[in-house]
Amino acid sequence: MTVTRKAGILLATLLVPALLYLFLRFGTQNHFVLPRYLPKIDSARGEPLMGKVTLPDGREVTDTIYNHIPPFKLIDQDGKEVNQSIVKDKIYVADFFFTRCGTICPRIASQLTRVQDIFRANPNIVFLSHTVDPEHDRPAQLKAYAQKYEAISGKWYFLTGSKAEIYGLAMHGYYLPTVDAGVKEGKPDETFIHSEKLVLVDKQGIVRGFYDGTNKEDVDRLVLEIRVLLDIYDKE
Repeated sequence: MTVTRKAGILLATLLVPALLYLFLRFGTQNHFVLPRYLPKIDSARGEPLMGKVTLPDGREVTDTIYNHIPPFKLIDQDGKEVNQSIVKDKIYVADFFFTRCGTICPRIASQLTRVQDIFRANPNIVFLSHTVDPEHDRPAQLKAYAQKYEAISGKWYFLTGSKAEIYGLAMHGYYLPTVDAGVKEGKPDETFIHSEKLVLVDKQGIVRGFYDGTNKEDVDRLVLEIRVLLDIYDKE
């Protein structure tokens, strides 16, 4: 084999992947569309409710109407009152936990630390962790927990407030089970029952995905789908 032919094969080997990437990135459309979750149900027919929906570009179309995460007013780890304005025009990941949890919560928090680090430089991605043990988890406890998992201030919020509001938000906003079983005698892991799910919410407040926060592979899927959602917004 001549030197010229070897050089040609090497050049082709290097160029083909680069050209394929450019074609896929700029020459095709992204058909990976994330589903929307939690449609409103027509109580009379038991089917998803249809109606007029305004798209981000201002167009009005007839489409399925989805539940939006409702407004909230809670307290963060710095003792500041916060509301839904902290997620305005942002993509966010929500979960439920409590600081005395010794089972799934540390695993979920460790995975969220990893996701936070991946999107550290992107101000459009934030995280909301809601305690299901608000009587114990006041700002001081949340602050210590946030520091333990290297939460970035203004990016990852640890939230407390009234039990009624937090549990209502979990069950009627995110549709996640949350229970205070009332077990005392120093057994918080038997007292507070909550989901291990991480919830991806888009800029319109619509749920776009549920993920097992204790499972690395499922959290990897969350990372991928955050990137897909960012790409969808970039193309609008």
